Amino acid sequence: MTSRLRIGAERAADQPELIPGSRIGLLTNFTGTMPDLSRTIDALQGAGVPLHHLFGPEHGLDGSVQAGESTEIERDERSGLPFSDTYLTEGTALDDMIAASGVDALAFDMQDIGVRFYTYIWTMYDAMRSAARLGLPFTVLDRPNPLGGAVLSGPGVSDSRFTSFVGRSDIHQRHGLTAGELARLFARRDLAADGLDIDLHVVALTGWDVHRDWRATGLPWVPPSPNIPTLDSVYAFAGIGLVEGTTLSEGRGTTRPFETIGAPFLTADFASDLRARGLPGVLFRDIAFQPTFHKHVGETARGVQLHLTDHGAYDPVGTALAVLEAARASAPGEVRSLDAGQRLDPGDTGYALDRLWGSTTLREALNAGAPLSSLTPGTRRVAEIYGDDVLLYPR
Repeated sequence: MTSRLRIGAERAADQPELIPGSRIGLLTNFTGTMPDLSRTIDALQGAGVPLHHLFGPEHGLDGSVQAGESTEIERDERSGLPFSDTYLTEGTALDDMIAASGVDALAFDMQDIGVRFYTYIWTMYDAMRSAARLGLPFTVLDRPNPLGGAVLSGPGVSDSRFTSFVGRSDIHQRHGLTAGELARLFARRDLAADGLDIDLHVVALTGWDVHRDWRATGLPWVPPSPNIPTLDSVYAFAGIGLVEGTTLSEGRGTTRPFETIGAPFLTADFASDLRARGLPGVLFRDIAFQPTFHKHVGETARGVQLHLTDHGAYDPVGTALAVLEAARASAPGEVRSLDAGQRLDPGDTGYALDRLWGSTTLREALNAGAPLSSLTPGTRRVAEIYGDDVLLYPR
């Protein structure tokens, strides 16, 4: 990097006028931190930004709850600001919540991880639509993509039957964009297609090298949710998150979620098969583990731990498909998609794996015993897909 990276929140604290509005609603959570790990909420308040209300996503304002949960608080104790939980609230219900708060503008400051089925960006997406309908300016305080911004991989959600809170819009599984760039994409493509015009502002990063990952940013790592403790778990989640839609454990309830995969019905052949494939950037260790919650809780599972050896060479989506193939070969008939209705948000129907993959293709191939490795075209360059009307940083 040619200069020290500065995040959008840091720039806004220096220049409060970058966030328009006199009663600002801030969508944020525990990932909204400054470089010294103090909270964005407090930094903006101290700089005179007129924060009026806080809104929070999945995992709550403080990050104390697991996936699919949020906290029930009415006020942030430290700032004194009222708080509303937006998780699984959308459409007119979200419009009503925001309107009732009395804000005249919205701002977003959360750390995304660069994976389509991570939900913070869909909180942003829903709030952008509300802002457009309510006529409120919307500002994104941008942050780096921990996986870097040069490559993307995996499928999108091209079939509207499979849009959900793990994919409201057609972006790649590893999307390669920042939250600010995603906001520009959503505004120009999705909102515009529905006749929604939004007054969008992005407080951009300075000094970010898109060709390097989080380790080059100089920023401290804040686990963005309870089951993403490390940068390696981000890389793993970008592919192994698909395992959530199957009968395998993705490692929730262990100390290395998404780097740990297994089930009671697997054998040592699982690890041997994966090692024989010679997948780039990763090694596989044969392990046994007992999840303390979630799938196969309290049972002894046989499986593997992923050990990333080269983050640049590692292909998260291709590795995940190989993991599913090897697991299926180890336990024919046992490794399959979860049944319809399992592991979905309340009120949703269908198959979780279809929501995660964005179509029926992976579920049907997995359950039929068909090859999986051909389902994804591998990685592509971000600059080949998106234009200057979306990209904020040189590719």
